[in-house]
Amino acid sequence: MSFDRRNFIKTSLGAAILAPTTKIFSSTKYNSAQVSSSVLFKELESIALKPVIKINIIKEPVIVESLELLKTYDHYIVRARSKDGAEGIAFTGKKIIYLYPILLQQVFPVFIGKDARMLEELLDQVYVYDSNYKMQGLAFWCCVAWAEFAILDLLGKTANKHISYFFGERVRDKVPIYTASGNRGTSPEEEVEILQKKMEETGAKAVKFKVGGRMSRNRDAIPNRSEKLIELSRKTLGDEITIQADANGSYDVKNAIEIGKRLEGINAYLFEEPCPFDYLDETKQVADALNIPVSGGEQESSEYRFRQMLAEDIVQILQPDLHYYGGYIRTTRVARMAEHLNVPLTCHISNDNTGYADMANLFSFVPNMGRFQELKTDYEFTAPMFEPPIEIKDGFINIPTGPGNGLVHTEDLIKKATVIKESI
Repeated sequence: MSFDRRNFIKTSLGAAILAPTTKIFSSTKYNSAQVSSSVLFKELESIALKPVIKINIIKEPVIVESLELLKTYDHYIVRARSKDGAEGIAFTGKKIIYLYPILLQQVFPVFIGKDARMLEELLDQVYVYDSNYKMQGLAFWCCVAWAEFAILDLLGKTANKHISYFFGERVRDKVPIYTASGNRGTSPEEEVEILQKKMEETGAKAVKFKVGGRMSRNRDAIPNRSEKLIELSRKTLGDEITIQADANGSYDVKNAIEIGKRLEGINAYLFEEPCPFDYLDETKQVADALNIPVSGGEQESSEYRFRQMLAEDIVQILQPDLHYYGGYIRTTRVARMAEHLNVPLTCHISNDNTGYADMANLFSFVPNMGRFQELKTDYEFTAPMFEPPIEIKDGFINIPTGPGNGLVHTEDLIKKATVIKESI
């Protein structure tokens, strides 16, 4: 990359408008240019192996008596119960209708009857249980994440503490958000109008739009849409708005650089996933050619490849997905590795139910938060269920403070739930 990554990271994090209780993420003055990627790789591995959660908050064992998958209306929830009668819950993603056999048969049995405080060790065990590693990937790790979320909520409810206390000190109480539409079928004029409306509704000072056609081998969704949208967005939104673009792996190196240069021209904040997500060499070529950060990692389920992305400076902003990647503990390991190199996280959100809240909970204790985070649509249904209720105000969402994951106002929802035992 032709610009100073360390200076960019330090500047970008310092530029964020932070909450009163925010711990400012500062540079460690680590000069990776003087260290080989192989040495960095080993350093990052040692960081990832350090314990993540503090089990001494709870003195006595919390034995998981049951894990269940519940259906209520069109939503699916994992419920964890301890032998002492405490309960924890977590919303799954929509893909549960395809993945539930893995959850029920390959994941739940590893945790039932075990001490929930040993959650980190259990994550290692679930990976090898019945050769689960042979199914490793997003489908498997989503199921692990849903179980982990519910068990962490159980631990929080047992201790009457928000989950941030199990990971370290709370560093902020709110998160700055960006707004996006996810559209590719709109004209540039229509898209900018949609983004303006969303900014008015949320107070957001940042936007993200789609370029390319999504894993499309250089084809645009509509001919010349991307080029026109890039130019029109800055012209219409003005210089004070942060602009981001997501290609969803649309381009080869040559075309990605061309689009990236256009984004440079409007002083965009980042260029997300310019090449197919597993084309790491190609992504690095693009990053090296541009003067704006390249981001990626939303499809990643391998800690090894996250280390590679960091050690080889393939992307300058990491975008793990808490569900795809397997939960808070694994994502915290990635965040710690990234923090070592002054790299921020801007989470991808795949869950339309509570993904925005899962993200907010993560950044209650992870210091190296990127400048803006995504506000997923459909939050209106679940936002009142948190303590305090999650609200959007002046471009921020508040982070729950209630015990566990903060989901406490769910009695009516759970009363109407049925237990899924064999099939959905």
